Amino acid sequence: MPGYHATIRLALVPCAALMLAAGDAPPARVRITPVPQSADERGGTWLDLHRGGRQVVDAASPHGALRQWPGSYVEGRFRGPAVDLAIGPGEVALHVSIDGAPPVALVRPAPGRYRVAAGSGTEVHRIRVDVVSESQSGPTRFDGILAPAGTRALPPPAPRSRQIEFIGDSHTVGYGNTSPVQDCTPDAVWRTTDTAAGPAGQLAGRYAADYRVNAISGRGVVRNYGGFDAPTLPRAYPFALLDGTTPDRSPGWHPQVIVIGLGTNDFSTALKPGERWPDRAALHADYEQRYADFIASLRRRDRQALIVIWATDIAEGEVATEAARVVARRNADGDRRVVFVRVPGLGFQGCHGHPDLADDRAIAHALAGAIDARADTWTRGRR
Repeated sequence: MPGYHATIRLALVPCAALMLAAGDAPPARVRITPVPQSADERGGTWLDLHRGGRQVVDAASPHGALRQWPGSYVEGRFRGPAVDLAIGPGEVALHVSIDGAPPVALVRPAPGRYRVAAGSGTEVHRIRVDVVSESQSGPTRFDGILAPAGTRALPPPAPRSRQIEFIGDSHTVGYGNTSPVQDCTPDAVWRTTDTAAGPAGQLAGRYAADYRVNAISGRGVVRNYGGFDAPTLPRAYPFALLDGTTPDRSPGWHPQVIVIGLGTNDFSTALKPGERWPDRAALHADYEQRYADFIASLRRRDRQALIVIWATDIAEGEVATEAARVVARRNADGDRRVVFVRVPGLGFQGCHGHPDLADDRAIAHALAGAIDARADTWTRGRR
């Protein structure tokens, strides 16, 4: 964006697992430099990419995409010493990794091209670019990856056979999860949010799965944090961007596991005068009905998926109690592939009392227990 410059720093936090294909090079440290905007630097061959997360690909520019939901990523393969990232407008933080090496963070890069050096001019390399920041204020654009002169574009990595979908709020986003302190400025929150290192990235890495994150900080099932007016998560969910109009077209997305963590924002603050629920009991009833209906809509789309509902012990256990009631309702309606996981004892040492990386590991571990308890989690039909 105008007025921003590229800040490049080493980031020793884990991205989702990268699996190397036979013949790919061993991990190499990533080096990124801006490419001058001279005409002779504008050539190159576009890499075909494997895409993860919700992205809107424009037919007029099929190598790039708009995205706004967190946790999106792209992966490509090439032979040669370097590739160029083509970054469009929008405030974003990216993690770039070659062959599974520790990623380099590209923070608020200005639109343009950035040369990613792979360290070897003859071997096959695999590049992954993760969006780790949240983009509620507007979509960002990633225009693709090019092979410049001396580099050969190769076919993209194959989609993974396992798919996990995550639906949630700031705890799923990874809001301020890498912060060493709880007291954070808005800019510090933005810089310390890392979706790839949060529960979604960690759990997907554990199972070598592709994943999608449908999460918005501050949103709930029927009520947002403090009662603020914005679409709740179930209302925002059907759309590919947070504009409430862009349709989602994902015919190949049928996850075997759907992980949902919602309720913190519904119940962590007191009701205010003028809100539509006369008391807490009415809020509970509305939450339980709407959440159950939302899960039922997901079940109609993915009939075989294991749906894991999780909650922490925040709000004196109110969130977990209500989420467990929703699961009990779905089970009573005959859906036995909806399970509940309570995650107690977190430290909440991230920004503004959010889960930190240790908490994210604990959440992912608890979720894995529910997934591993079902022998048929990955073997049932995709739909």
